[in-house]
Amino acid sequence: MRFKNLFLIIFLGIYTSVFSQNSDRKFIKIISNDSVVKIQTNDGWYRIKPYSSKIIETSFIPNGETFNPHSDAVVLKPKNISFDVVENQKSITIYTKGIKAIIVKNPFQIRYYYKNNFLISERKGYEKTDKYEIIDFNLTPTEVLYGAGERALGMNRRGYKLQLYNRAHYGYETHSELMNYSMPLVYSSKKYAILFDNAPIGYLDLDSKKDNSLQYETISGRITYQVIASNTWDDLVNKYTSLTGKQPLIPRWALGNFSSRFGYHSQKEVENTVQKFIDDKIPVDAVIIDLYWFGKTIKGTMGNLEFYRDSFPNPKKMIANLKKKGVKTILVTEPFILTTSNKWQEVVDKDILGKTRYGKPYTFDFYFGHTGLIDIFKPSAQKWFWDIYKNYTKNYDVAGWWGDLGEPEVHPSDLIHVNGTADEVHNIYGHNWAKVIYEGYQKDFPNQRPFILMRAGYVGSQRYGLIPWSGDVNRSWGGLQSQPEIALQMGMQGLAFSHSDLGGFAGANLDDELYTRWLQYGVFQPIFRPHAQEQVPSEPVFREPKTKELAKKSIELRYQLLPYNYTLAFENHIKGTPLMRPVFFEDETSNKLLSYDKTYLWGNSFLVSPVLKSGIKTQEVYFPANSNWYNFYTDKKVIGGRTKEVVLHRNFIPTYVRGGAFIPMIKSIQNTTQYSLKNVELHFYFDKSVKKSTGKLYNDDGRTPQAFEKGDYEILNFESEYNNHRLTIEIEPEVGKNYKTSYKTINLIIHNFFKKPKKVKGYQYQWNSEKHILNVSISRINTKEKQVIIKLSK
Repeated sequence: MRFKNLFLIIFLGIYTSVFSQNSDRKFIKIISNDSVVKIQTNDGWYRIKPYSSKIIETSFIPNGETFNPHSDAVVLKPKNISFDVVENQKSITIYTKGIKAIIVKNPFQIRYYYKNNFLISERKGYEKTDKYEIIDFNLTPTEVLYGAGERALGMNRRGYKLQLYNRAHYGYETHSELMNYSMPLVYSSKKYAILFDNAPIGYLDLDSKKDNSLQYETISGRITYQVIASNTWDDLVNKYTSLTGKQPLIPRWALGNFSSRFGYHSQKEVENTVQKFIDDKIPVDAVIIDLYWFGKTIKGTMGNLEFYRDSFPNPKKMIANLKKKGVKTILVTEPFILTTSNKWQEVVDKDILGKTRYGKPYTFDFYFGHTGLIDIFKPSAQKWFWDIYKNYTKNYDVAGWWGDLGEPEVHPSDLIHVNGTADEVHNIYGHNWAKVIYEGYQKDFPNQRPFILMRAGYVGSQRYGLIPWSGDVNRSWGGLQSQPEIALQMGMQGLAFSHSDLGGFAGANLDDELYTRWLQYGVFQPIFRPHAQEQVPSEPVFREPKTKELAKKSIELRYQLLPYNYTLAFENHIKGTPLMRPVFFEDETSNKLLSYDKTYLWGNSFLVSPVLKSGIKTQEVYFPANSNWYNFYTDKKVIGGRTKEVVLHRNFIPTYVRGGAFIPMIKSIQNTTQYSLKNVELHFYFDKSVKKSTGKLYNDDGRTPQAFEKGDYEILNFESEYNNHRLTIEIEPEVGKNYKTSYKTINLIIHNFFKKPKKVKGYQYQWNSEKHILNVSISRINTKEKQVIIKLSK
């Protein structure tokens, strides 16, 4: 301990000369117990609480105020974590096994470390101005910053001052500083994150003044933040999503194709469109019906929330018939109730709208008409809204819900909610709306996974099953170019199913190449949902023949990859791991990679490089180091750790598989009601440099909430070992205690097998000398392990 204190004294002296500190704040005393450390200063109290060895929470309570324990973001309950507090004349150190905080007494400052590596420190700490309360931090000069929610800025968001106010940006392209999800969360390339745990609006200043500083500014609320740290990106995101909640496993059908547009005007149009998918043998799992379901016109009808019978004469029959064809129905809802709607007097009488300061329903004009806004925070409003969802889910068999305009799109600052002003709760409106639906399903439909598509949300919204999308992106190449960055950033921030309107939404731009490339990218984004304004069709069935053919190929590939993709969704549910992952998650050999979004990882096994420009014949692809990569379509090998110019093809985008990877696939199906693992193709990408590798395939019924936790699942674990000219493949089933498994046949397809094997012990095989593929059929897989031993020719 003496050596440790001597080190700290020397380090603190060096550190003080480099980083700014607050000379006005004076240390007075420390009080600590087994769970929290309280430090009194001349202007308030610091309250420091370790959550784990990788998470620590700090609150500042100004003199005259009391600690507010309420969080809209955090759900993790601190366990009885062991930590030590060491005080000397100059400092106080709070130790865990990983993260620690050092409080310098004079001049006062708090600094954070992980495994003795410096993370971040308060500079001026807490300040208050006429408009804002501020927390001020020091940054190191070279760290890259991510986060702040949904933006189109480039991967490195350092240098911007970003408003924290959820707002739609219609028709954005390559640059948007304010969008539908603004989150008070920052990630650093030093592998730490800092969450400012406070809902009211404000700003995140990510060193816009170029003075190596970070500021969080808010109009009100609590001054609380958590610092999360780890050695790896995967674990950092895991710990962050443990803090704010894991995403429930989505229904399997949600990984299929959607038929969607703005919008279908009638029952006949819905039925004819779905039938065209079936006639053209293009897979489809769900149809989304926009606002025409409750009115003939865009304006004047919002808030009716009842089928408009002139256009939809028999909605129950329509939904039932679609279900017989394997297609689910999703309806849009909005939180605005127009004064011209059928529900207006009802919501006034029930007193469930946001109010004026005089206690009257607050009404205002916006694009769709003169309106009020549901007070989503009021229990009676929550019940009223949920009863509508419950009715259509129970009595009409509606399978999912789309919550649109939930920023809210217009939210006057002087509108009063039951729990605060509009500006105090604006950013958590969509978050709480999703909560109403999610908890309603838990209560009234406990055996059904919800599908909740929301345009706005907040930190931790993933725990309510929320599926975000990137808003009203322009139907242009510029619109497409920003999409990988947005999805990658949102995945890091816990919202791993963030996706785009495939093909672009805004504008009547008929560009078949753009549409094709966007859908090819969509195969490797979390949700496959073409959607657009109706002037140019978003559905592939209405495009010209060649474009339709290419779209069909993309959709079929999406369905073939369902076993792999569903396993990614499971991994996200368990560990919070994003489905789309930046290359720097595993390769930080160059600082340039910390801002790189042109190529990304789809799960751990795929490397994907979307085509984002028109008319190009080649493009550069970076291949992460420490692996060999194999072209998914040709099996051609590329050694990792290099950038390579690759030739582009009209039929697909550059896609590669990691050497040693297992990729489970099935034959394409019309929809997920036909999903079966009776016959599985297991592609193994043999690479002699990979001595051992693992993979898995997760399976359950695709519908039951918490199937894994209930033991209602199965996992096929795969393992390869290559040694002394012998390749061993093991398939080890893991069956949950409540799951009824069935026999399966796996067609093991081993790529890059350049010589006919000497022997495949116990199995018949076929070797293709031209394609260098070895096929081994493994039947009757149930609960017992299977082992394939292949002796290679020297």
